Formats: sequence, C-alpha cells, structure tokens
Amino acid sequence: MNEGDKIISLFSGCGGLDLGFSKAGYEIVFATDYADFLKETYDQNHETELKIEDIRELDYDKLPECDGIIGGPPCQSWSLASNHLRGSDDERGAVFYNYIEIIQHKKPKFFVAENVPGIISKTNIDEFKEIIQKFKEIGYNVKYKKMNASYHNVPQERKRVIIVGIRDDIDFNYEFPEGTEEKMGQEVLKGMPESKPTEGEPHKPEELELPNHEHYIGSYSSRYMSRNRVRNWDEPAYTVQANARHQKIHPKAPKMEKIEKDNWKFKEGHEDEYRRYSIREAAKLQTFPDNFKLKYDKIRDGYKMIGNAVPVNLAKTIAKSIQGKNTNQKPTIQEFT
Repeated sequence: MNEGDKIISLFSGCGGLDLGFSKAGYEIVFATDYADFLKETYDQNHETELKIEDIRELDYDKLPECDGIIGGPPCQSWSLASNHLRGSDDERGAVFYNYIEIIQHKKPKFFVAENVPGIISKTNIDEFKEIIQKFKEIGYNVKYKKMNASYHNVPQERKRVIIVGIRDDIDFNYEFPEGTEEKMGQEVLKGMPESKPTEGEPHKPEELELPNHEHYIGSYSSRYMSRNRVRNWDEPAYTVQANARHQKIHPKAPKMEKIEKDNWKFKEGHEDEYRRYSIREAAKLQTFPDNFKLKYDKIRDGYKMIGNAVPVNLAKTIAKSIQGKNTNQKPTIQEFT
C-alpha cells in the first residue's frame, strides 16, 4: 500500500476520513453519501465531487478501479448512547453488509471501516464477529481495535472501533499505530475570537470573524445537566457530538458543580461563561484545518457534519499505518491550521 493509491470512499459525510487519507498521499477517486446537505461542503473542500446516492442502489460495476475502500457505515444503530442497540435489524446497521458486498466486488488491496464502540458491545459482539468472518470469507486478513483518538494527535476523547482488512494474497502484516503516551489538551482553541450565538439559523458569513464560528444557545435539558460537561484547557475535550443541543461546554468556563446524583449546575457567579462549542471549535477538535469551510442552512446540520466525521489526524495516522509507517510523534499547533 503506497502513496498515490486510489481510494473509493463510502458513507463519506463531510470527508474527515477522506481528508486524512488525502493528507497521507492517497487519491480519492470516488465518494458517496445519501444526504443532500453534505454535498456543497464536501465538493468545496475535496478534489472529488460527492455523489449523492443510497449505497443500496449503487451500480457496483460502474465504480472506478481502486486500491482501497474506506468508510464509516452509519453508527447510530450500534451506539451505546442510545437506549437500545438495534444492530443490523435497523436498516442503518444492515448497510454494513452492502459495504462488504462492494469490497467483495471490487477486491481492493485493503479496506478500512470505522464505527462506534457499541458495535463490539455485549449485545452486538456476536453479530460483529459474524461481520469479521464475512470479511475473511471474501479473502481478507482482518484486524480490529478500539482506538482513542486522544492518543493520536486529536485534542478530544473519542473512542472508535477501526477495522482494517488486507487482501490475503498480499504479504503485509498490518499493525495498528501505537499512539502517543500523553493525551492532547484543548490548547488549539486558545486565541480564537469569541463565537457568535444563534438559536438555530446561521449567521451570514460576513458577520462572523471566522468561518462557522457560531454556537447554539438552546436550553439545557435535565439529561444534559445530569453530569459535568466541561473539561479544562489541559484536558482533551469530551467527544464532539453530532447534535447541537448535546454539544459540550467550552473550557473557558469552570467545571460544573454537583448538587446530588444526576444533578449538576453551572458554578455560581460564572453562569455567563458557559456556552457550547462553536461549529468552528468542534471542527478544530476534530482536527479539520481552518480552511475547511462548512456550508449549511441550519446550525444543526453544521454540528451534524462535524460530529459524525472521523478526526482528520486519526484518519491520517491510520492511512500512514497502512503504508507501514507508524508514528507516535506529537504534532505542532501549525498542523491544526
């Protein structure tokens, strides 16, 4: 697996995984997702145009030749954050099998699949093992690992299951990257101008000091206030969410104070300091560069694009590891701009 290898991207979203692979020297030759609102953002930030189509309706014969296939099949049905784990009984989980079919049809040298930890939960582990077995049956040596992005140059706690398959006629013993010994803090957010608040409608670009630097100001639910939602500057952020209302609090505010079990409050005298991350800040925590501009008509779609993405630096690290280049070198701040 080498720089210049051609990649098909499935379930592309706004392209965090794609951008990481591009930064590692791969060429994205095809990208697709089903959601219309993603297209403008993807097209203006990548050299390949996003094809809007349901993966179940793709004509496999018309897909371009490729060396690798990457993608993160929809993870909502596997998520531990939900009250029930539906797995492949939910059609969003079932499309994982379409992903396998495409790999079987194209026979790339390698594939990468990303998903939430819920996919290896006690509820889903049997089906997950079935998925792994199907990858093996179509001719791939498969390894998987739950990775925490905060050990891979990402200033955020984000645990994801990464599955890597190498075609079994290729003599390459894949090893996951080791990562750093220390987690990153949120210093990448320092020095930014103040974000502009909004209840849902985005500001005009000329009204913002930085692109997408606006934050949602809706009310905080009792569930949200059931635990601390703030981390200090020197700590990695909590996982960036794909939901505007669930977005965590900027580190300029002090940590929340516990009243009783499942009941926390903002520190008295500091209430005005509490606000959610802006979309731009969430993008930086996901290690998107500052010139990556998101287009959306609703603030919730901006958060959704970023929150569902794979952190760019994690994607780049995985891409390099497939080239046999494992690194645990800490990045400079310049790598986030």
